[in-house]
Amino acid sequence: MLIFLSRNLTFLATPKTGTTAVEMALKPEAEIIFSRGRKHVTALRYRRRVLPFLQETFSASPEALAVMRNPVEQIRSWYRYRSQPRLDGKPLSTKRLSFEDFALEVISETPPPRAQIGSQFSFLTSDHGDLLVEHLFAYERQPAFRDFLAERLGREVKLKPKNVSPDLPAPLSQEVESRLRAARAKEFALYDRLMAADGYLRTPQE
Repeated sequence: MLIFLSRNLTFLATPKTGTTAVEMALKPEAEIIFSRGRKHVTALRYRRRVLPFLQETFSASPEALAVMRNPVEQIRSWYRYRSQPRLDGKPLSTKRLSFEDFALEVISETPPPRAQIGSQFSFLTSDHGDLLVEHLFAYERQPAFRDFLAERLGREVKLKPKNVSPDLPAPLSQEVESRLRAARAKEFALYDRLMAADGYLRTPQE
């Protein structure tokens, strides 16, 4: 998470949406940086814990900004990320596991450690399912996202790929994708809503 007090903006790092590239490009201008184990502060935790601190300490209420990825591609990115050799033999490794089996583990009642990836919907919303970020961009609409950052930060923003996962084949059958969509209906609905808005949802917060 990056907080730009002077720009009235907080970047929330939704996992597997290119956040490392954003962090590398923008952190020199951030007044407050949450990194490593604290990097992925959820929108709800930001609203309940971090924002009140900023309001009390700095008289600031930075608007929340986040990116959301096609849910299938986000899960596929987790699968590839956890196939890296450094995880061989560890509970998080997806080596020798098909993507279809991984997807089914993700939506199972008791996912093993390697399939415990959370969800973008939970990351971005309240306990009641309300979107908690003022500015939500689709990962697949990078120009719009970069244009917004450029306007808010007052400079051109170039994002260089970082922390790229192995390019591992990861096909998904229609049957398993349908099961995935049914199990994560709220997440797919939010993504569809985002794409229907041409990749940018503006949601004012009280």
